[in-house]
Amino acid sequence: MSDNINSKDFMIGTVIGGLIGASLALLFAPKSGRDLRDDINQGANQMMDKASDLKDVAQEKGSDLKEMAYSKGSDLVDMASKKGNELKDKAMETTAQVTKEASKKTQEMTKQASKKTQELTKQAKEKLDETAKQSEKLADTVDDAAKSTEKASKDLAKN
Repeated sequence: MSDNINSKDFMIGTVIGGLIGASLALLFAPKSGRDLRDDINQGANQMMDKASDLKDVAQEKGSDLKEMAYSKGSDLVDMASKKGNELKDKAMETTAQVTKEASKKTQEMTKQASKKTQELTKQAKEKLDETAKQSEKLADTVDDAAKSTEKASKDLAKN
């Protein structure tokens, strides 16, 4: 950008310097008034032609720079869009992966909880069965003791 400004300043300085130099050369040249006016007109026409050429060059360069700016802008928009799509796809993929892993962990934990519940249920049933057996033994023992006590009481009553 600074090269463009320096080039522009240089071109303007060249044109102005050329005009001043040509004007001074014509003014100090030993010629008649008519010849001098013709030379000044000719010099002015040459300068007008050069200025016109420089204007055309500046318009072409401006047009080229404008096209280059549109092209670069379009490229940047495309690149940003592509990068946005890549990030969106990566986010979707990561989300799907996390969901899948969470589902796996949930299933594993459910299986473990079910297994543990079954084990505890089995242990509770075994304890209940054992307690029932012990209760039956205790009832049998109490019945035996009651019968023994009844028999002993009948034996005592007979004696």
